[in-house]
Amino acid sequence: MAGRSDRAGQRQPGRPATVADVHALARAMPHVTRLDGPAGRPVYQVGGKSFVFFRNPRPDAADPVTGERYPDVIVCWVDSEAGKRSLIDDPDSPFFSTPHFDGHRSVLIRERDLGQLGYQELAEVVQDAWLSRASARRAADWLKSRGLPGNSGSSSGAGSG
Repeated sequence: MAGRSDRAGQRQPGRPATVADVHALARAMPHVTRLDGPAGRPVYQVGGKSFVFFRNPRPDAADPVTGERYPDVIVCWVDSEAGKRSLIDDPDSPFFSTPHFDGHRSVLIRERDLGQLGYQELAEVVQDAWLSRASARRAADWLKSRGLPGNSGSSSGAGSG
């Protein structure tokens, strides 16, 4: 993912990201369907594949002191384990993972921590999540429409979605 930091390695947050931005950015991507998951939490899909979803409280994502389950976790797909590591290994990043997501190409972020991201950074995360799950044709078309190289790195495979 490009644009996470400037040349000196400092984060460039811009306007703080919000929960409303997650919804707007996900809905703005082509061929998106919004479903209501368990307990009515939104799930955004492309071609029947989730790329961003608002997770129900689960025991694997809980406050380390109180044990209280986080009620506000958002899951975003990434294109690779390396992409995941770049987000969760950055000490200034609000993204994290849990053992439940080991081997899963996704990262977690709490709604309350979205403001640590700038709007543009969140936009890149949501767009990359969509690209990682869209069919190769849809991904290439979307990239081409923005004058970007047509290889998204997506491993979702041609013909799906």
